[in-house]
Amino acid sequence: MTNYRSCLYRGRVTHQRLRPFKHDLAYNVYALLVDLTEAPTLDRHNRWFGYNRFALLGFNESDHGARDGSSLIDWVRLQLANAGLADSGYSIRALCVPRVLGYVFNPLTIYFCHNAAANLGAVLYEVKNTFGEQHGYLFPMNDPTLRQHTHQCAKEFYVSPFIGMTADYHFTIMPPDESFNLFIRQTTRDGELLNAVWSGQRIEWSEQNLKRCFWQYPLLTFTIMFGIHWHGLKIWLKGRTFFRRPPLPENTVTVIKPSDT
Repeated sequence: MTNYRSCLYRGRVTHQRLRPFKHDLAYNVYALLVDLTEAPTLDRHNRWFGYNRFALLGFNESDHGARDGSSLIDWVRLQLANAGLADSGYSIRALCVPRVLGYVFNPLTIYFCHNAAANLGAVLYEVKNTFGEQHGYLFPMNDPTLRQHTHQCAKEFYVSPFIGMTADYHFTIMPPDESFNLFIRQTTRDGELLNAVWSGQRIEWSEQNLKRCFWQYPLLTFTIMFGIHWHGLKIWLKGRTFFRRPPLPENTVTVIKPSDT
């Protein structure tokens, strides 16, 4: 059996809206952690997984980055170079949910960029909304040797129609190892607005584990999209009004100066 650096994470996502009323949601999820240098080999001798092709589960580069089918690893390295991190030794791993039966919606894809010394040099959060739009937040690490990183930035990209643009994100992340944890707080001048947690436990990349994940959550990506709209309806019925969608940010990726604590 090939020993891949890529793997799977099986876990849970929770959201807790705090104002102007409380609203919670939670669902179980599994995700791929794809080492982009070995991505083209992941579907060899694997009936359940497809790389840039249709399969029960898959990873397509056209779902991420430039979203035109061009090289995803080159796109991420270009963003690193634009941020002054032009180190050709960077290895890049992408954490995302897979395509399921050809369909995917990734509210958040996270790229973990390790430098030639194998330390975490940067994290790129790629955020999508249900309008087909996308924006990235790139955080160079202040101390790449830390196990836990915290960073924050102003909100630049429209996501939920029920949340305005005057807000800040606060991230606390433990990069993937035997477990993975991400905690996001969204705040405004009036205090905390939303908390979100994504956590998971590592499982080995194998045909058997991919098959097991598929049968445990056979319509994962469809469920994610349905859940977004179902809970959106509930929030609207509670009386929340819509915020107008502004134009996209001028830059594809916002680069934030190191702010680890």
